[in-house]
Amino acid sequence: MQLSDATWRDAEPPALLCVPVGSCEQHGPHLPLATDTIIAAALARALADRRSDCIVAPALTIGASGEHDGFAGTLSIGNAAMADVVIELARSAGWARAVVFVNGHGGNAAAMTRAAQTLDRESRKILVWWPRVAGGDPHAGHVETSLMLALAPDAVRLDRAVAGPVPEIAELVRSGVLASSPSGVLGDPTTASPKDGERLLALLVGQLTEAVERWVEQ
Repeated sequence: MQLSDATWRDAEPPALLCVPVGSCEQHGPHLPLATDTIIAAALARALADRRSDCIVAPALTIGASGEHDGFAGTLSIGNAAMADVVIELARSAGWARAVVFVNGHGGNAAAMTRAAQTLDRESRKILVWWPRVAGGDPHAGHVETSLMLALAPDAVRLDRAVAGPVPEIAELVRSGVLASSPSGVLGDPTTASPKDGERLLALLVGQLTEAVERWVEQ
C-alpha cells in the first residue's frame, strides 16, 4: 500500500512504515538526478509486496549531497537539516508500529546515523537500511546503471555513458566528486545491462526483506 493513496482509516492498524530516502544529485551524463530515489522507492515497494503490514511513505527526494557540489542539477539540504527531517518524520509517525528507512544515497549516511541515534535514545523503533553490493562501484557506474536499466530504461542515456575513476572515500569526502571525476561517474557504466540489473535488484530485495524480518523479531 502507498500511504499517499490511503485514507487515515487504511493506515489505522499498527503498520510498518517504509520510507524511501533518495537524493537529487548528478549521476553522470547518462543517469537522471532522481536515480537514488527511483532505486530506493523500488526496493520499498518490493518490501511492501512481501509484507502485508508494510505501508510505503512518499519518498524523501532531497538529501545530503554536498559531495556533488559543482554539478548542475544537484540539490542538498546538508547533514544537519537532513537529520532533523528524518527525526521529525519518525516522531510524527507515532501511529506506525515501527519505521524502516530505505536509504538509496550513501552520502545520507552521516545524517541518517545521527537521526537513528537520537531516535534510539527516545526508544523509537526504526531501522536504517541501504543497499550494499560487494565489489560494486560507488556512483553512477555498473551497479546503479544496471539497476536503472532494469527499473527505468527510458531514463538511461547509455550512449552518453563514460567510465570514471574510483577514488578512496576519504578523498571524496575531503575534495568532492568533481575534483576526481569531471563526468561525475565513479566506476564503469559501459558494462551495465538490464539482466545484471534484474539480478542485483533480486539480491537487494532479498537482503532488505531478511534484514526487516530479523529486526521486527527483535
